[in-house]
Amino acid sequence: MLRKLLFVLAAVLAVACAPKPRRLGTLPAPVNSSTLGPGDRFELVVFGEDKLPKEYIITPDGFVDIPYIGKHKAAGLEPQALAALIKDKLVEKQILREPTVIVNVKEFASKRVTVGGAIAKPGDVPFTQGLTLLRLVATAGGFTITANHDNVLVTRTAPDGTRKTVSFSVDDISEGRVPDVPLQAGDNIFVYERNF
Repeated sequence: MLRKLLFVLAAVLAVACAPKPRRLGTLPAPVNSSTLGPGDRFELVVFGEDKLPKEYIITPDGFVDIPYIGKHKAAGLEPQALAALIKDKLVEKQILREPTVIVNVKEFASKRVTVGGAIAKPGDVPFTQGLTLLRLVATAGGFTITANHDNVLVTRTAPDGTRKTVSFSVDDISEGRVPDVPLQAGDNIFVYERNF
C-alpha cells in the first residue's frame, strides 16, 4: 500500500514539475501564396515535346523566355495560370494543337524567410511549402552554442498588414510538448542568446 502511495505521489510530482510550454501568444494562420516572382525556378512539361528545355528561372524584371513563344510576364501569376498562358501561345502560334502543359515550381526564390540572432547561418532562406520552425533551424545550420532555445521569436505580417511577434520554445516543439510552427513567406525569426 505504501509503495502504491509513493508511486502515485511520484507520478503527481513528475507531472507537476514537468516543464510547461512557454508559447506566448498566437500567430496569425500562415497564408500560402504560390504566385511566381523574380528568381523563381520552375520545370516546364509539355507532353510530347522533348526538345523544349525543362527548367526556367524568372528574370529579375519578372519575365521568362520560352522557345517558340518568346518572352512573357510570369511574375504575379500562379503556376497554373502560367501553364495556361504557355498552352494558349503554343496553340495561337500553331506550334501544337492541343498541348498539355504543366508548370512545377522547384524553388520560390522570390519568397524568403529571414533568420537571425544565435543561429549558425543567419540570413535569408528560400521559402518552400511545408517549411516549419524546426526545419528552418536545421536549414540554417542549427543553433549556436549560446542560443536560447526557449526564446525564439517569430514575426509575421497578417493579411491585414498588422505584424505580430510570438516567442516559442524550440525545445518544447522538438520534445513534442507543443506542435511545430508552420511558416509563411516573409516571416522573420530571431534567436536570442542565453543569459549566463
